[in-house]
Amino acid sequence: MPGIDGFWVFIGGDMAIFTLMFLAFAVARRDDVAGFDAARATLDVDRGGINTLVLLTSSVCVAYALTRLREGRTDVAATWTAFGVLGGLAFVALKGAEYVTGFQDDHTPAAGTFYVYYLTITGIHLLHVIAGCILLGILGFRLRGSLPPGTAGFETAACYWHLVDFLWLLIFPLIYLIR
Repeated sequence: MPGIDGFWVFIGGDMAIFTLMFLAFAVARRDDVAGFDAARATLDVDRGGINTLVLLTSSVCVAYALTRLREGRTDVAATWTAFGVLGGLAFVALKGAEYVTGFQDDHTPAAGTFYVYYLTITGIHLLHVIAGCILLGILGFRLRGSLPPGTAGFETAACYWHLVDFLWLLIFPLIYLIR
């Protein structure tokens, strides 16, 4: 398995936590379908779609960086890692703008249960994106300084980044699309 030993336990735990949040969301929605659908209609699906494309593109950049790193091309890997981080930062900026707009429109936890779940699930995911940007940024910086041989640390970061992407691919339809 790629990455640092024990990392997959963390991935499994993270997936379990998000699975529980998704199940709680589904149960709450079952109890208030009309309220959840009305609240969901206030979200900007286009922004959510753009965020999806941004994260997918960022993941492709990180995958390409890992491939170049495995070839020993640290300079190219560092560049593609930077592109991956830029994609993550673009996601953070877009999500932040979405939150600001939502709060201006009174889409706060006080406005209903849907917004509690929306802000909790997307907020925790956003923290994962920020953590991934920091981790990839540090590794990208180390690549510029000629990271010692071995790719386990970068593989771990790449797997984490793909987890973040995968989670968004579940969150986007769950929160924004399913009616």
